[in-house]
Amino acid sequence: MTSSKVTDEKATGTPEEGYERGLGSRQVQMIAIGGAIGVGLFMGAGANIAKAGPSIILMYALAGVVIFFIMRALGELLLYRPVSGSFAEYAREFLGPFFGFVTGWTYWLMWVVTGMAELTAAAIYIHFWFPEIPQWVSALVFLVVLFGVNLISVKIFGEVEFWFSMIKVTAIIGMIVIGLGVLTLGFSDAGDTATVSNLWSHNGFFPNGIGSSLMTLQGVMFAYLAVELVGVTAGESENPEKTLPKAINTLPWRIIVFYVGALLVILSVVKWTEFSAGESPFVHAFGKIGIPLAAGIVNFVVLTAALSSCNSGMYSTGRMLRDLAANSEAPQAFGKLNSRKTPAVGITVSVALMGIGVVLNYVVPEKAFLYVTSVATAAGIWTWMMILVSHIRYRAAVDAGRLRASSFPAPGGALFSWVALLFLIGVTFMIAYDKDARICLYVAAGWAVALGIGWAALKRRNPQLGERGGDRGGEPEFEKVG
Repeated sequence: MTSSKVTDEKATGTPEEGYERGLGSRQVQMIAIGGAIGVGLFMGAGANIAKAGPSIILMYALAGVVIFFIMRALGELLLYRPVSGSFAEYAREFLGPFFGFVTGWTYWLMWVVTGMAELTAAAIYIHFWFPEIPQWVSALVFLVVLFGVNLISVKIFGEVEFWFSMIKVTAIIGMIVIGLGVLTLGFSDAGDTATVSNLWSHNGFFPNGIGSSLMTLQGVMFAYLAVELVGVTAGESENPEKTLPKAINTLPWRIIVFYVGALLVILSVVKWTEFSAGESPFVHAFGKIGIPLAAGIVNFVVLTAALSSCNSGMYSTGRMLRDLAANSEAPQAFGKLNSRKTPAVGITVSVALMGIGVVLNYVVPEKAFLYVTSVATAAGIWTWMMILVSHIRYRAAVDAGRLRASSFPAPGGALFSWVALLFLIGVTFMIAYDKDARICLYVAAGWAVALGIGWAALKRRNPQLGERGGDRGGEPEFEKVG
């Protein structure tokens, strides 16, 4: 077992972390695209439509603009220093070790909980074909299979994620084309009632008031969790200076097509009052259209989306735990790579905790999705806030001449990061106001206490830990196992 230091990673932007740079351009592009299409859209949109009506389209568009600001801020940081575990690394560098510790563990929690949500959604989708199979059984099977995929190699993960994302992208484009056909040509069982006027004919565009629409933002933001995953791939991308900017700059088109476009078509084909929580609006709409096997095909696609996100979660958790271990903020066992250059110990522990989602599907199957998505959203909002604050601090350091400028500067400099940060603070207040989502803030309070205790324990064992950070963080050490 050997130990090696990161060699001038801040200067070169090409850290040697022991990972295999096995993610090619097409895989990074598809991971980025797939990150914008998940269970938050396919499953969560049903509950959001029921609350906001057609105005949910505007909420997804508004949130999408903010997400683009966040991703451009992240992109500038990534091209300044592309590292795996980027969010925690940037928080550590620009805000101090404590914030790196909190961000790394919170992002890890987000993906563990998101994995639970995706397993829950996948189990619900299986009910479409096999209603007799208990949710927890399906969730357990999917958990074991994806665990095996992530242990093999990053190339296998990238290839599986490429095809998962390809299925999602092809399917949504197909849905939009079919929906436009129904609207313009009037074919199918829904042809007589399908009309663009469905967007305002049933109690208006804001049928339950603007307040109710705004209250859906916390659920809408959950749909965008994972767009930042492209930052985690930086340490394993073959050419991050080329692939990362391209992946980030195509985000607006992905949002316009996959969210705004798809929902515009769906809500024109079927009036919003027919959608409800606990059911995919896409499955319902294509069942309404009456095309043979269409609902089953769409159900397969949304199942793929859920498994794709869970697959990404397993990938991300292992990398984040390794980054924490490399900075002495987690057990050193998490810093080890197996012979296939994957952080097997971190992935294994994370998957074991995702198994709690299997238990939730056994104990409270009707509430499991709501509980886990609200907690994941709170963790995701913290991560995005840390990206924005780190970017603001980075721009201040560049302007002062202390750090070199990135080759991929965010438009508007730090201004749009401030706008996005204020937006996220507003969403947090909305979560506090929503009695159904408020549970995540209780969990967050408990998580904060646990992190505070953990940091205090680390400081007692290593008093030098808190002295690192500032504008230039310390260089972590990584352990490798051949």
